[in-house]
Amino acid sequence: MSSRFTRRSVLAAALAVGAASCTPGTDGSGAVTGDTAPGGGNGIPDPAKAGNVTLHVWDQEVRGGTNAEIEQLNKEFQKKYPNVTIKRVSRSFDDLKTTLKLALSGNNPPDVVQANQGYPDMVAFVEAGLLTPLDNYAGIYEWNTRYPATLLNLNRVSVAEPGASRRFGTGRLYGISQTGEFVGLYYNKKVLKQAGVQPPRTWDEFTDSLAELKKAGELPIQFGNLDKWPAIHTFGMLQDQQGAEQARDTVLGRGDGFATSRTTKAATTLTDWLDRGYLPKDANGLGYDDANKKFMAGQGAYTITGTWMLADLKKRLGDDLGIMPPPPATEGGKPATTGGQGLAWSVTSRSAHPEVAAAYLDFITNEHAADVMTRNGVLPAVPGKAADALDPKSPDGQMVDAWRQLTSADGLVPYLDYATPTFYDTSSAALQDLIAGNTSPRNFARKLQSDYAPFIKKQQGKASSGASDS
Repeated sequence: MSSRFTRRSVLAAALAVGAASCTPGTDGSGAVTGDTAPGGGNGIPDPAKAGNVTLHVWDQEVRGGTNAEIEQLNKEFQKKYPNVTIKRVSRSFDDLKTTLKLALSGNNPPDVVQANQGYPDMVAFVEAGLLTPLDNYAGIYEWNTRYPATLLNLNRVSVAEPGASRRFGTGRLYGISQTGEFVGLYYNKKVLKQAGVQPPRTWDEFTDSLAELKKAGELPIQFGNLDKWPAIHTFGMLQDQQGAEQARDTVLGRGDGFATSRTTKAATTLTDWLDRGYLPKDANGLGYDDANKKFMAGQGAYTITGTWMLADLKKRLGDDLGIMPPPPATEGGKPATTGGQGLAWSVTSRSAHPEVAAAYLDFITNEHAADVMTRNGVLPAVPGKAADALDPKSPDGQMVDAWRQLTSADGLVPYLDYATPTFYDTSSAALQDLIAGNTSPRNFARKLQSDYAPFIKKQQGKASSGASDS
């Protein structure tokens, strides 16, 4: 879930998502099954030979750093291929989520779109036949070696089989992600220093610092949840501290669900922070962008949000900005938080130029693109040479170091809204109620489970029928 909600050796221990039991989209012998794969041939398609092409691209990279790098890469792609014109439509995450399905099913769908992973969006689009599987292109452009399988798997959807529903995290490839991302702990070095607080090294130091900051007259954590999705990130980060593996298993449908002490404890921590004044009293009425503006103006020692905000925050705060993964339980321990990769870039099934679209996806995710992203304060999914050259004490250097800590520790947990087709709506509404004091942590956990349990039961029931998605 990118901005929202938008790596080679360092990612070898990344998200533990199970791969398909045989080659995705094949019957084990190499023959394509289920959906029809695009393209083909042994050579790399040449967009220069495609004639005059207008490529319609919809994305949600509206913020400073991500907008800048996409604008630059689009110009470079058109300069390399003068016969190609990119018509870009850029929308906020909420607007894209609201309008994309209608656009894909309309008379003039775009060629390339960013699709949020999980059941509500990507899986639903695949079920409706709106996206093109990219496995052939992954072989042609060597995406299978550029990205570790654990990241590619989050952009997979299983093929349709009689008696079985599609699942995400396994099967055919329906997109590649340009950026890496995680929900991190940003801090204002100046505010911490004025309050006599050092950047925390452990979770206890972090929670102790909240009381110290409040006593010093500072708002400990800036936070706005008018847009509803920010609380999913904050709560997800709190739940991840109860055990990354268990949280990940729950999101991927193989854990013990949300009616657990872990969920209740995370919800209790959130309400405790509100009761103690560690978060703004009017959080449900404060927009995400407005909360970030307040943080940039020095109102708040910390803010909890994704790496997609680094460029914008750094532009105002400069070297006073710091970022870290949520501190682990013990100094030098393994950190954990919500994250993984940005929204997938996908090719639509009715694109008249799928090979040009695939070449575009390759261009905006290659090593040069990674360096362009780094120079714009954006975390690439696969950091390149520019990332290696960053000052480790700079905000950008801290972000890359945190990314490497999280991936090497297997500490990334997929976004909670991936869990079921309706979990985004259920969890965001339940969190607003929790923040408003309209429900208890225990009833909050039950509400999440009431959405999760029937879906998982249905999945397990269909799986037990003997259907396979390999």
